[in-house]
Amino acid sequence: MIIIQMNLIIFILLSLLGLFLMLWTKVKAMLMKPRWCKCEICQAYLTRSWTSRFSSLSEWYTHLLRLSPTGTIHVHVMKNTITANPANVEHILKTNFDNYPKGSPFSAILGDFLGRGIFVADGENWRFQRKIASLELGSVSIRSFAYEILSSEIKTRLLPLLDSCTGDDAFDVASKLSAERALVASPWIWRAKRALNVGSEKRLRDAIRKINVLAEDIIAQRKNMGFSGKNDLLSRFMATMDDDDQYLRDIVISFLLAGRDTVVSALTVFFYLISENPEVESKIREEMDRVLGGPGLGSALDEPEVPGFGKLREMHYLHAALYESLRLFPPVQMDSKFAKDEDVLPDGTPVKKGDKVSYHPYAMGRMETIWGRDCETFRPERWLRDGLFRPENPYRYPVFQAGVRVCLGKEMALVAMKTVAVSLVRRFDVRLVEPGQRPRFVPGLTATLSGGLPVVVMRRGES
Repeated sequence: MIIIQMNLIIFILLSLLGLFLMLWTKVKAMLMKPRWCKCEICQAYLTRSWTSRFSSLSEWYTHLLRLSPTGTIHVHVMKNTITANPANVEHILKTNFDNYPKGSPFSAILGDFLGRGIFVADGENWRFQRKIASLELGSVSIRSFAYEILSSEIKTRLLPLLDSCTGDDAFDVASKLSAERALVASPWIWRAKRALNVGSEKRLRDAIRKINVLAEDIIAQRKNMGFSGKNDLLSRFMATMDDDDQYLRDIVISFLLAGRDTVVSALTVFFYLISENPEVESKIREEMDRVLGGPGLGSALDEPEVPGFGKLREMHYLHAALYESLRLFPPVQMDSKFAKDEDVLPDGTPVKKGDKVSYHPYAMGRMETIWGRDCETFRPERWLRDGLFRPENPYRYPVFQAGVRVCLGKEMALVAMKTVAVSLVRRFDVRLVEPGQRPRFVPGLTATLSGGLPVVVMRRGES
């Protein structure tokens, strides 16, 4: 019996050793390939020497893109072409859209977390999810339903919480660790860690297990309540597809990520910016008082007023301030595709089949060639003409993507942000604990502030 157990242990250890050696051989072969060049950018990427000057990859990429005559750079070791050139962005997202799908490498990186959800989907799978979502998110009933939920949450939970109180999240962990897969020089590194269930891949698996429980509970609850005639997006998906809980799980996770993380990121930097720019906050309050009538200084325990759609549409300065904060701090700082075939971008940059091609909204918001010399200044007025909001070319401002895959939830996200902003800015002063600190972001699918944003919240008139 002891001999059998020992033989089994030896067999398992030898199998694991064989797997490790096989993976290491592949990694070593990747390291020996000619594409691993010794150019300055690639060496800085591999040695992480850029960290001595820049707080994040986005800051470093922005620096490089601003120096580039075409607004495009190459990270050869990652087979990645990164651009902040609006003409290239339009080419990727519209003109030659079919040549730039998300691609199987992207699905491999995010598949454990997002499965076959809309953010990693291509082809018929993407078209199905987009069709259902576009029909529902564009309907008046869904928007009204979402607005009712939002208003209720603000009235009954958010404002009373702030008035009274004047561990790591699994989504944040999964987002961070999934994004870090894309930063390693070879995919075999994270694949080996996943196969052995060690390190960051073990933490990712644990986080996804918690997320799966949440998704399963949401699906089970909706099934028990019945989904026929319901006005929520999940019910519409359940009514139009076969009983496939795994696919529903992927859809739930993707839309939770879209509706939760992006709006949270956008509102966080908005309050950071108005705290650092009190003159903008004053103008927002003046507009709110003019549109809604009088200052909103009452206790949040009073019956708070949540503005309707009509009132929100009249707040052009607030709309401009939100767009300006998104220009400087977009929730998705960089988005990537993979080329199906060889191509040449409008600026003359050649693209090889299978290469990653990325456009960089964070860097684009800091390009003098797009926004002028004051590109790093928070100035909502740049969006106004005679006091009215005027949008920019979406390929100069791809915060909500553009072209065929433009964000379906854009309008609902803006309504949510404006509603929360009005409810808080009218009644509270939100001030940074450490004024003057530049935001530092951690890797993730959406922009997440390192350590969050420590603030002091006080009712207006008490500060």
